[in-house]
Amino acid sequence: MKVYGVVGWKNAGKTGLMERLVTEIAGRGFSVSTVKHAHHVFDVDHKGKDSYRHRQAGAREVLLASRRRFALMHELREEDEPTLDLLLAKLEPVDLVLIEGYKRDAHAKIEAFRAEPGNPLIAENDTTIRAVASDTPLDTDRPVFNLNDTATIADFILAEVGL
Repeated sequence: MKVYGVVGWKNAGKTGLMERLVTEIAGRGFSVSTVKHAHHVFDVDHKGKDSYRHRQAGAREVLLASRRRFALMHELREEDEPTLDLLLAKLEPVDLVLIEGYKRDAHAKIEAFRAEPGNPLIAENDTTIRAVASDTPLDTDRPVFNLNDTATIADFILAEVGL
C-alpha cells in the first residue's frame, strides 16, 4: 500500500484538505483509506449503548456490525499507543492510505498551511514534508500549491507515490 501524509498545525486546513483529496483521488478510480491521529481521548460509541457496556465490562475488543458498516474498538488499557506501522497493517489493502497527523513519522507528507493562525512552517525543519498547500505565497524550497487546488495537489501526491 502506498501512504502519504497531510500535516499542519491546528486550524491549518488539514481535515478539509484530506476530505477533498479522498473525494478527488477516489473519483479517479483509486481505492483510498485514511488514518487520523487524535491527540485527545475520543470515543466512537456512547455511554449506555451495548458496545460501550461491553468495553466497560473489560472486553479487549468489541466489534460492532450492521448491514452498512462495522467498527472494531480495541481498548489499549495500559498499553502504549500503537505505532503507525502497526495500525497500517490492520487496514485492508488499498491503492493509497492518506494519513492525517503523525507528523513525526518518516512517511512523505504535504503540509497544510494557513497564514492566519501565525504558526511557523513545519516544512522548514522537516525533510519528510515534500510540499506545502497554502492560502498564501511562501518563500520555501518546497513546491507550494494553493490550498484549495485539490486536483493539482492530488496530481502531485499520486506522482510521488507512483500511482
